[in-house]
Amino acid sequence: MSNFFKIIAFSLVVVACGENNTIDEEDEYDGPMVEFHDVETMVSDSAVIKLKIKGAKQLTFQNGDLEYPEGVFIEFYDENSKVTSTIAANRGYYTKADNVYKVEEDVEVINFQSGEKLNSEELFWDPKTEKVHTEKFVNITTQTKIIKGVGLTASQDFSDYQIGKITGEIYLEEDF
Repeated sequence: MSNFFKIIAFSLVVVACGENNTIDEEDEYDGPMVEFHDVETMVSDSAVIKLKIKGAKQLTFQNGDLEYPEGVFIEFYDENSKVTSTIAANRGYYTKADNVYKVEEDVEVINFQSGEKLNSEELFWDPKTEKVHTEKFVNITTQTKIIKGVGLTASQDFSDYQIGKITGEIYLEEDF
């Protein structure tokens, strides 16, 4: 083999090895910066508790986003510190840039004043507008009927809601 081919072969090996030693910007860590266990966060206004957010595990990311990978439970309070409604789900997320919470997997909302219950697989809550919404299937149980539909917009305490498309209603029998 001539020296010319040896030099080319050696150059290719050096260049190939050199490419593998560069640090790629995509390799930067984007996982959680902090992990908390058995978290309970209270939000108040003028010393009156407005809501509590509980989670078995909370992951906090560099950008301020939060994740509740082992479930999340939110309690809403009235001006007399009485629980008005709750949201429970198997997973939860908070996106700081949008100031929106997303809960998913076996979502349940209960209004304690009316006794109504909502079940869905996904729900978004906007603390600024105090509204919840979803484009997914919903099941609402009242004292007299079960309403099934797709899509929902509601107040965060679930005292007022509108279903996007009702797909069925089942009337419950009264106990005699």
